[in-house]
Amino acid sequence: MMPTKVTIYEVGPRDGLQNEKGVISTEVKVEFIQRLVAAGLPVVEATSFVHPRWVPQLADAADVMTALGESGRGLPVLVPNERGLDRALELGLQHIAIFGSATETFAQKNLNRSLDEQFAMFEPTVTRARDAGLDVRAYVSMCFGDPWEGAVPIDQVVGVGKRLFDLGASQLSLGDTIGVGTAGHVKDLIGGFVAAGMRVDDLAMHFHDTYGQALANTFSALQEGITTYDASAGGLGGCPYAKSATGNLATEDLVWMLDGLGIETGVDLDAVVSTSVWMASHLGRPSPSAVVRALAQSPA
Repeated sequence: MMPTKVTIYEVGPRDGLQNEKGVISTEVKVEFIQRLVAAGLPVVEATSFVHPRWVPQLADAADVMTALGESGRGLPVLVPNERGLDRALELGLQHIAIFGSATETFAQKNLNRSLDEQFAMFEPTVTRARDAGLDVRAYVSMCFGDPWEGAVPIDQVVGVGKRLFDLGASQLSLGDTIGVGTAGHVKDLIGGFVAAGMRVDDLAMHFHDTYGQALANTFSALQEGITTYDASAGGLGGCPYAKSATGNLATEDLVWMLDGLGIETGVDLDAVVSTSVWMASHLGRPSPSAVVRALAQSPA
């Protein structure tokens, strides 16, 4: 019952770069995005309109989107609130994402809101976006575990996720922010959402590889019928508010596995590998992706 086709939602330019300490130029970010799009990735999340004080690396979000021009209008951007939405609307963008929390502590640390207060913050943002004809994606973080609260009950995650989705989102991405999820937990969480009335087509998975479980968790989600997976070129990324959150599932590792399963992605693996090697040269360190390391060292 595995899907025959999967959509990879590339988050490298936003989630992958947001934690980088060294300043990455606007020009490099723009080329990174353009290369990923050219590699056949169907969705590339370009940046975030978060306040520069919180994520300095993305302070040039408007400059990046302006430089991309018309080709950037269809790329999603993360917006934390109505001010971020205002910037997206000014640039004529068509897709936004909001980012909620499944736990009280992370909501306070990441959003400066309580678990319940976050919905009051997101509701006008989503309503205005939908009224303006924008598509809205909702992320919910800490779905499998929280570094301060520990294991997160499935019914709590389902309750938060469904409330976010019901604000008017077209898709809900379930985040294993600190990478503690396991294959059985993935199956149970998806089952919880389905039991609550959500379709698997409305769900996406966002895995981190902290414990080396991202591909195993993806395989489990495939068995449950999930067809959209967030990934980051080269395995870049983490979370600025959760120090134990290491890299995202690498796009190349995901494509390699899906190719082996005969599942269509439309992604040119060699082009993504080349892009990750190129980006690694700008970051001054090798890519953490196992497939990038293997293919980049393979004889021609």
